[in-house]
Amino acid sequence: MPQRSRPRASLWRVLLILPVLAVLAVGCFNRTGPSLWGFPFFYWYQMLWVILCSVLVGIVFFIEDARGHHEDDA
Repeated sequence: MPQRSRPRASLWRVLLILPVLAVLAVGCFNRTGPSLWGFPFFYWYQMLWVILCSVLVGIVFFIEDARGHHEDDA
């Protein structure tokens, strides 16, 4: 039985660590100012990372898909 080689992980996946590190560093954003539309910094900073995380996941997906870094369906 031939052994299938696993696709090598792309270095672009390192970008996916950024949102995790950004929201785990609570000491950096545990404050109320500056506020945005009445929301304290603590809340809008986290919501901003929800959007940024989605963008980063999309970027990594499209780059890896274009380079063929996906598993075969067979």
